[in-house]
Amino acid sequence: MAGEVLVDEPLDGVLRLTISNPDKRNALDHAILDAIAEAVEGSGRRNARAILLTGAHGMFSAGYDIGGLPAGTFAVDAEALVASPFDVALAALDATDLPTVAALPGATIGGGLELALACDLRLAADGIRLGMPPAKLGLVYSHTGLQRFVQAIGEPRTRELFLLGRTVDARTALGWGLVTAVVVGGELEEEALDVAAELAANAPLSLAGTKRILRALRRAGGRLDPAAEAELLELRRASFASEDLREGVRAFGEKRPARWRGR
Repeated sequence: MAGEVLVDEPLDGVLRLTISNPDKRNALDHAILDAIAEAVEGSGRRNARAILLTGAHGMFSAGYDIGGLPAGTFAVDAEALVASPFDVALAALDATDLPTVAALPGATIGGGLELALACDLRLAADGIRLGMPPAKLGLVYSHTGLQRFVQAIGEPRTRELFLLGRTVDARTALGWGLVTAVVVGGELEEEALDVAAELAANAPLSLAGTKRILRALRRAGGRLDPAAEAELLELRRASFASEDLREGVRAFGEKRPARWRGR
């Protein structure tokens, strides 16, 4: 069964998107990512002034549901099944002029962490874990995703996060800049709504103008020439076709250490 995004307006001007995929620890799938993009892009029709992204069932998200992909699709369809819908959701969050806040009630892993990082502010419940596991799965993460982390937490912390593939606790994440605040777990929902309401109450033209300038500043730095970008894209595509990725997914599902082959 596909996951879903629950959409409501808990406060005037606040559009809340809640990831719900209880059987898979709120893992992201095509339906969830499409729903996030559609809701963000359609927020203007609801007269929203701020967007709150969170997760149900005491989780934010365990990342993309790679275990749910049909066998044999990594090499051929990974771009369409995983990269494209994920990029569309991230692009929607990047492009919106509305302020966005992510409330993280539980584990925030992999693509779930990048989704949260695409929001302007991130509030984490005290005691949760955050991490990036590509090194445990045999996956080369996208260069655009890595750039997002470098811009948020710097290159040394990005190296630590991705090369070790460990999770960090919320307090460590706060020190790194992965989250902007840590809240006592039982108070997270109320605090997130308070922040969203504060954002919604601010001058919309000021918020939109600030976000547009920040986007322009971000895009002006770290540009790749076409040849270098093509090489990085090919490197990522090749990882989808690798034996190691297939082994990493199998090992993850079987709850055993992966046996890497380096190819």
